[in-house]
Amino acid sequence: MPPITFAHRGARAQHPENTIRAFRHALEAGTRGLETDAWTSADAQVVLVHDPFVKVRRAGFIPGRLRVATATAAQLARHDVPTLDELYAELGTDFELSIDLKDPRVGSRIVDLARTRGAAERLWLCSPSRRRLYELRETADDAHLVHSTFRSRLPEPLERHAADLAEHRVDAMNLHHTEWTRGLVELFHRFGVRAFAWDVQEVRHLVAMLMIGIDAVYSDHSERMVATVTKWETSGQT
Repeated sequence: MPPITFAHRGARAQHPENTIRAFRHALEAGTRGLETDAWTSADAQVVLVHDPFVKVRRAGFIPGRLRVATATAAQLARHDVPTLDELYAELGTDFELSIDLKDPRVGSRIVDLARTRGAAERLWLCSPSRRRLYELRETADDAHLVHSTFRSRLPEPLERHAADLAEHRVDAMNLHHTEWTRGLVELFHRFGVRAFAWDVQEVRHLVAMLMIGIDAVYSDHSERMVATVTKWETSGQT
């Protein structure tokens, strides 16, 4: 199977990141999945934005910042921040969706909303916190969980870490593409844990990940990512 192609924050090389038009462009380019970030707004909506603040222009064109946690979804929408519900309403559910969990409350809200759309099984919920993932697994049997971090931040040997993820039913390990090797991919696969690679921007990096058997790639360049993976697949190298 070719890897899942996740458009990082949508097609952010062509459009403002984490916007409906960026997500739509990525899907039209042929990506199998979208990647985004989620916070909980002041009115308990799941909003898709990377940072805890949104840059805004106030009266007199003085730049300011709007704090996501204290703003309503309607206020954030004025600054091109969509909700998860809007994403599903606009683009449907026929894609994999990887979401970085930016606050402690948002994971369960995402799962609940995706369930109402019949899309929970296509969720990939990412966090650097294993504790948060383990707690989420207790109530979210239908979603996929992903430990996303840097290799240098892992406190134990990699084999022990892979075993720990498998024991707690975490589905994938997500590392920067420079940290993966074929041997490391095979190690996680032995424990039934998938290997995901982020920040895979150049063709040579995409090919390198394909060669070592990575299970998903994240890129800002949707067309480039899709074209490279499609060429690899049609050449019979998968």
